[in-house]
Amino acid sequence: MRIATVPDAEWIERVGPVAGVEMRSWDMSTPLPDPEIGYAVHPYLTPAARVAAAGALPGERVVQLLTAGYDAHLPHRPETVTLCNAAGVHDAATAEQAVTLMLAALRGIPEFVHAQQQATWLPIRMWSGLADKRVLIVGYGRIGRAIAARLTPFEVSLTAVASRARVGDHLVPHVHGMAELPRLLPHADVVVLVVPLLPTTRGLVDADFLAAMPAGSLLVNVARGPVVDTEALLAATRTGRLFAALDVTDPEPLPDGHPLFGAAGVLVSPHVGGATRAFFPRAAALIRSQLQRYAVGQMPLHIVAGPRVDS
Repeated sequence: MRIATVPDAEWIERVGPVAGVEMRSWDMSTPLPDPEIGYAVHPYLTPAARVAAAGALPGERVVQLLTAGYDAHLPHRPETVTLCNAAGVHDAATAEQAVTLMLAALRGIPEFVHAQQQATWLPIRMWSGLADKRVLIVGYGRIGRAIAARLTPFEVSLTAVASRARVGDHLVPHVHGMAELPRLLPHADVVVLVVPLLPTTRGLVDADFLAAMPAGSLLVNVARGPVVDTEALLAATRTGRLFAALDVTDPEPLPDGHPLFGAAGVLVSPHVGGATRAFFPRAAALIRSQLQRYAVGQMPLHIVAGPRVDS
């Protein structure tokens, strides 16, 4: 019998029994309770430093994250820990948030909300809209494809960029490489960021990137805050040349009174892209699948760091 842990008793109930695995509760806020634990689920929305608890004793272990992003956990990962992310769990919810931010920003929803709060009827004006827009998706992985799938019925023109060029799919026939961004940006009405936070993407959206975007275009960030240079973005939106819709920011959380809150043409949501009720059944299904593999000694899926990929 192999031993695995999930954050609490509710997760044991959600996942259900898995043949060959004894499931226990451990929220990783205390030292490893049993040296025989080989698979541990990191609690959702808790400090990344808790990953370190899984390496307190000798032996290789797998830590399953419940987030798609994993950059914050890397500095705390012990050498013996293999880290897996929650690929697929947040695809739909994050894609929904990206499209929601686009539509809200383009159709003037923040202005309508403000007017309603002031009990004021706004005069009719021609809002931008999404139909016929040229949308550039920067980061064409699982979430990027989910965004593309949801945008297709809106009659947009889609272009995708990934770390390197490759053949596309039924949504985007060709995926461009990052080196092609400078020539693609001037032709995009909406730029959506879905890249992981890596040394190569930190500060990717700088003053030059923003200057290459057409006047009146919209930047949507559902990736990580530090992908965008906040000061450069404030400078570009302050003049009214660009607009932005952000689910992630740098710093995060934004401190009270931060300039982004009051910036004209900037819509901010508090990093809620994956926070829908679809999370629980999808996360439970992922854990169950991973534990079934663990029970028979198979490699886990969605490895992002650790001895099983470093060697």
